[in-house]
This record gives sequence, structure tokens and C-alpha cells, in this order.
Amino acid sequence: METRTDVNEFGEFGLIEHLTKYFVDQNPTTVKGVGDDAAVIDNNNLTTVVSTDMLVEGIHFDLMYSPLKHLGYKAVVVNLSDIYAMNAVPGQITVSLAISNRFSVEALDELYSGILAACEYYKVDLVGGDMTSSPKGMVISVTAIGSAPKENLVYRNGAKAGDLICISGDLGAAYIGLQILEREKQLFLDDPNLKTDLEDQQYIIGRQLKPEARWDIIKAFRDSGLIPTSMIDVSDGLASEIFHLCKQSKTGAIVEESKIPLHPDTETMALKFQLDPVTCALNGGEDYELLFTIDPNDLGKVRTMDDIFIIGEMVEAEGGIKLKTTSGNLHTMKAQGWKHF
Repeated sequence: METRTDVNEFGEFGLIEHLTKYFVDQNPTTVKGVGDDAAVIDNNNLTTVVSTDMLVEGIHFDLMYSPLKHLGYKAVVVNLSDIYAMNAVPGQITVSLAISNRFSVEALDELYSGILAACEYYKVDLVGGDMTSSPKGMVISVTAIGSAPKENLVYRNGAKAGDLICISGDLGAAYIGLQILEREKQLFLDDPNLKTDLEDQQYIIGRQLKPEARWDIIKAFRDSGLIPTSMIDVSDGLASEIFHLCKQSKTGAIVEESKIPLHPDTETMALKFQLDPVTCALNGGEDYELLFTIDPNDLGKVRTMDDIFIIGEMVEAEGGIKLKTTSGNLHTMKAQGWKHF
């Protein structure tokens, strides 16, 4: 029988000490981490970049199919992705947690083992946070702190007409992974004796439960001397992110349907669910790929990079935001990504 330790046995500070004992600072910029009133970070004349995301049980995650270790990992990754989307490098995170009494110390150990795995993989330091009780469920809030030379920072508002639109990786997989998990949850609720069938779809389910942030793309930019003209990470679907870039940059866009990268498993499973794979890519979200624009003069640099696809171009604002279908027709794009309220 597995051990269950009540969180009240430790108290708030004892619990924080217990959960963070395996974290070792890796960055020279981390002067003081966990254990004081505030973290101390020395950024050596670099610009500091900060991003916060909150994950709420029942809205952003479902513990019926999200293992706590995966959840801890994902909570870190979604924040690091925002730092990379600024063309910056994350160095530190803080983690705040609100939990109901149904969570034991062992459950939190599992969550923090995922946080630790992400910290070690992405070479970031846990430097603080908060722990409190919640009347219901779990809430995780992660803040990521990064830095970059001022001239390297990339915003959403720097694109201009004629810039090429690029995307890393492939899109729509996380959304389809979620469809499989939700289907199996419903089947389980209807009949708990039914055997779960994830259809051997490790890739697309992994994209939902354990996404990765594209630090490799940022490294490729550095290695080639490329600075995108604008950039955003794909958390709410390609269409929504294109709209963000166009609104901030005061441009229009033409995206070519045939150029949107899709994994074969995504296409196969989307059709099985009677969904259009391109629609899943446009509106699905949670892919955490990088969408960015480049000056056409930098096309040669992008061509040498792995896993980057040119999917369209920015146009003058009056041209609108259009999807060019495989048959050559232009349709006005709609942003139907994740809406919180």
C-alpha cells in the first residue's frame, strides 16, 4: 500500500523545503534562489523578460488523464515558450500552487518531479513561489524570467508587408491528442471496466500531455545571426496567432493552406474524428511552436535551418488576413482559437 502523507504535517515552509530540495541552481545570474524573502537575479546589462501563466484544474487540465509529473513539466514549458517567443533565453522560474486537501505530499512530489525534469532539461533555476490552500482542485501559476541583449529581442509588432511567415514543427497534433483523451475519458465514465484505447498514438498524445518549447529554434537563430521581424508562440491556434501579429504589426497576411505543416498521425486521426486537419492546425492550439516573420533577404538563413516551414507572407493591412486554399481561392481567415471568457 502506497504511503500518503498529509500536507499539513509539513506546514507551508516545510513543504516548500521538502519539494525543492533536489533543485540545484545552474545559472550564474541566479544570486539567491529559494529560501529568502525574494529571489536575487543579476542580469549583467541584459534586458529582463518576464512571463506568467496560470493553469486551473478543470479548465486547463484534467487529472483523469494528465499525470501529475507530466503536468509539472508542461506548466514550466508553456511559460518558457513565451520567453523563447521574445527571442530571449529563460534563466529562472517561480512556481505558485493552490491545492485542496485531496492532494498528498506524495502527489506533490510527483508534480515537482516533472517541474524538476523541465528545469534540468531547459537549464533554468527554480527561485521561489508560493503555496496555499484551495477550496477545490489545483491551481498552478508559473512565472518565467529570461534575458537577452536589447537588440536581439523580437516583439509581435515588427513585421512589415513583404515579410515571409514561418512556422516551426507541425500543428494540430496537441488538439487531436486532446480529442483522443477526452473520448477515452467519456468511455471510461460510461463503463469503468472498458479497456482504454489510445490507438498507439504516442506522438499526438505526447504533444498534448508533454509539449516541448522550441529552444533549438532560438539557438538556430543565434548560430545563423537571424533576428526575426516579429514572433509569437502558438498556444491558441495558428489563426489566432496570425491575427495577433497582424494586429500588432498593422499588416494583413496570406497563409497558404498547402504549406501548413501537419504530422501524418495528426491527419489520420483528424479524419477519423471527422475533423479537417487544417482546421485543427488553424484553431486547435497548445502546439507551442514558434510563428515568426522574416525579412525576405534572410530567406537563405532560414533555408539552412531544420524543421522550419515558410507558409505565407505579410501584406498591406487593407489586403486583410486570408487563407489561400489548395485550389487557389482566397478566404478570409477567422480566429476561433481558445477563448477564456
